[in-house]
Amino acid sequence: MPYIRFQKYSALMIVSIFSVLSACSSTEEEKYVERPVEELYNTGLAELKERRFSKAANAFDEVERQHPYSQWATQAQLMSAYAHYQNQKYEKALAALDTFIQLHPAHPDISYAYYLQGLCYYEQLSPVERDQKMTELAMNSFQEILKRFPDSSYAKDVKLKLSLLQDMIAAKEMQVGRYYQTRKRYIAAMNRFSKVVKDFQTTAHVPEALHRLVEVYLALNLKEEALSTASILSHNFPTNNWYTETYLLMKGEDFREKNSEGSLSWFNKIWNDQS
Repeated sequence: MPYIRFQKYSALMIVSIFSVLSACSSTEEEKYVERPVEELYNTGLAELKERRFSKAANAFDEVERQHPYSQWATQAQLMSAYAHYQNQKYEKALAALDTFIQLHPAHPDISYAYYLQGLCYYEQLSPVERDQKMTELAMNSFQEILKRFPDSSYAKDVKLKLSLLQDMIAAKEMQVGRYYQTRKRYIAAMNRFSKVVKDFQTTAHVPEALHRLVEVYLALNLKEEALSTASILSHNFPTNNWYTETYLLMKGEDFREKNSEGSLSWFNKIWNDQS
């Protein structure tokens, strides 16, 4: 009797398995049924309009899969990336964009591909306190646009975003530099502050970077370098608060040494005049 019951149970299991397989097969056939390229592409556009971004991306992917040699396939690749971007699926969007940029470097919409690539990174920016990898990647994409397509319709927006990105990178460099400085790792701090002065001259962090460099040079007893840096700060940012901080700092130092011509340096005269 147990054997008979087992046979019945096995028979039921077999029937169930075949039913599931049949259903799966039917589903697969419905899912991958070949459709005209225009129909697939228009389906993707319709899904985009209704903000069903995942379905839109799938429709555009089907264009490329079912009609890879169609003139629609290349554009569908870019539209799929856009749908993923709108759906905040940035990794999928970036993967599609990387493929598009590699395969179609001369495409009429290649500037938009770089722009969308930059936006994918831009939307993933982290606070200054955290790693700035996405900031750097966004900068690279946007800088490529200005380099290759300076007159594109995206150039104005790219410049605005680049200004913010550069400020974020400079802020991060300052944060790391201050960290090293408080731990008396002066060479490491100097490198960070110098990078801000050299590479991010248009940001608001330059005056502080110059002041911090003066502090570091004084800590290393490099008075000539401190004077030179303070001169730059005085000349370029005479009304900035960091200039005032530098002036107060330098008042406590003895810079009465004479230069090679036997007279006090120009910056020494400034200190003497303001003392």
